[in-house]
Amino acid sequence: MTDDVQVWKNVMIPMRDGVRLAADVYVPKPLTGPLPVVMEYIPYRKDEVNPASAPHYTYLPRHGYIVARVDIRGTGASEGVNVDEYTLEEQLDGYDAIEWLAQQPWCDGHVNMTGISYGGFTCLQVAAHNPPHLTSIIPVDFTDDRYTDDCHYRGGLLRMYYDVGWYGTRMVAWGAMPPDPEFAPNWAEVWEQHLAHSEPYLLKWLTHQTDGEYWRGGSVRDFPERIQCPAFLIGGWRDGYPNPPLRLFQALRAPKKVLIGPWNHAWPSHGLPGPRIDHWREMVRWLDFWCKGAQNGVMDEPPVVVYMQYWQEPIVDRLETVGAWRAENNWPPPGAAERALTLCEGGVLGGNSANSNDNGSDRVTYHPAVGVTGGLWSGGVQFGLPGDQRLDEALSLTYTTAPLEEEVYILGWPRAILHVSSSASVIGFAASLSDVAPDGSSHLITKGMLNVTRRESFSKPASLPLNEIVELNIELDCTAWRFAPGHRIRLSLANADFPNVWPTPELALSHVYRGAAHPSRLLLPVVPAQGSAVPPKFLPSAFSPAPHASAAQPHKWKLSYEVLTGRVTSEVQVNANFRVNPTTVIEREFASVCSVDPRNPAQASAHGWHVCRATRPNAVTQSRADTVIQSTATHFHLSIDLEVRVNEAVHFQRRWTESVARQLL
Repeated sequence: MTDDVQVWKNVMIPMRDGVRLAADVYVPKPLTGPLPVVMEYIPYRKDEVNPASAPHYTYLPRHGYIVARVDIRGTGASEGVNVDEYTLEEQLDGYDAIEWLAQQPWCDGHVNMTGISYGGFTCLQVAAHNPPHLTSIIPVDFTDDRYTDDCHYRGGLLRMYYDVGWYGTRMVAWGAMPPDPEFAPNWAEVWEQHLAHSEPYLLKWLTHQTDGEYWRGGSVRDFPERIQCPAFLIGGWRDGYPNPPLRLFQALRAPKKVLIGPWNHAWPSHGLPGPRIDHWREMVRWLDFWCKGAQNGVMDEPPVVVYMQYWQEPIVDRLETVGAWRAENNWPPPGAAERALTLCEGGVLGGNSANSNDNGSDRVTYHPAVGVTGGLWSGGVQFGLPGDQRLDEALSLTYTTAPLEEEVYILGWPRAILHVSSSASVIGFAASLSDVAPDGSSHLITKGMLNVTRRESFSKPASLPLNEIVELNIELDCTAWRFAPGHRIRLSLANADFPNVWPTPELALSHVYRGAAHPSRLLLPVVPAQGSAVPPKFLPSAFSPAPHASAAQPHKWKLSYEVLTGRVTSEVQVNANFRVNPTTVIEREFASVCSVDPRNPAQASAHGWHVCRATRPNAVTQSRADTVIQSTATHFHLSIDLEVRVNEAVHFQRRWTESVARQLL
């Protein structure tokens, strides 16, 4: 691989039922003795690693660690069948893999886990089974709750563009690609097994529209005490998973640290917007302490380190975030308090308490295409930051403070307590918190959503009584932000977040009530200007990105409005290609087209497709998966088509179709 790192391809790890998982093992060269192992456990095809985005496969071996990249059962080069994500079987396989690795002569008995996204989830889920040789975990951009904080549902509303255009469709296409025949002697047998028996995850997600047993098994939020090994939790404010890091940190009882930067869904060394840091160095310091007994002070540093964001021009392709690192000795942070800003007449936020006698209400008209300036939910797409919010705010109900006389710092979860009524029995409410500059530009800080039918329970929804007042408690995503003097705080309320969540079917006129009888208010998690500890110094990352728009062939992020029909369409497309080794080139295409008619939101639609192509000598293998979901007032109609070609000849085809009743969403 390199002069100082070698890779052992397709090491087969036996499971308790005889199925074998395939691993690539990255080892220092020369290997002079047993070393600690770091396991990455994901279904994303170990034989198709892009070297430019995976520096840990060389960085960690160069610092005295062996890395084992393991394909999950039924994916990549691993044997078995894959029919869903995060199953109990998958978790127990992870347990078995750890214990097998620990027994190898090249392992010193210490096995750790790390990974981003899916790999972060599996860190937590496997750790909850307490494998005896699991020394520590370093999950990055992860969730602890698969229903409330994953890519499938948002506040009890179905996500729209991401699962159809990215993850859900991608896994159909990737699951149909063969192992690399150069390294897997049983590649044909494994490939045929995968093709014949693997199933789309999407089918299960769409039929489990409420919280329940299906979602609980992989949600360590319910049982954090089961995680007994040390945990270093890493997240990003612009990531799709900003809530779990601090929430899980507070719940864990094992040794722990948490680091949250301004990043999207990426390793901190490559995150946008920056500042990017050399987090590999921080990981090695952590591993050295727990695996080698190094007295490097890593556990003497503040356990909570976050990036406090400041206002800047809301440019969607920005590379950096203005702000500063902040550290706390405890969580919740010392001096934290909740500050209430009341919703008042005339769109005023936090007016004089005398306004408590104002028992009026304000109208919210449901516009299903609101949300287009809020950015793309970040679960893998490396662009999509929010822009200036004024376009969405023009179609929303807004409440704004007077210019601030002094700075305000928040860290944690803002909440919107709203008293509302609606003409629809099914409706969502989106609450957006923004920083409004003196020039009027509005920078989105964070957002929260709630399907009103889930206001009392995510597992047992109930229709909203027509035009009756109910109270909503909407938790906005966790964040850290400084409001400067002269700026204003704005709360925007709407009934949609297109294309991030699926529009609810009924046109509606809603009201938000205020005053003493119905005290609608915004609650801010205010903290002192300075943290309770001195933040550590991070080394900058060597990665230097360019704006996405500067690429010769930029990714597509397009919004269109059909004047005659009023239909709004969102198009997102990403193409990638890279060389895995001298004989193999991988090409991928992700795309989604989401559409909604503001006059008839019941008939929204989404089409996503993914193409994966592997070019090797004398063989070009391509899989393409297309997913279409079309909704009516009562159902989601789903179709998935898969086609695999070898040198343009059709090798395999399969399709799935399903009509699923809408369960109050």
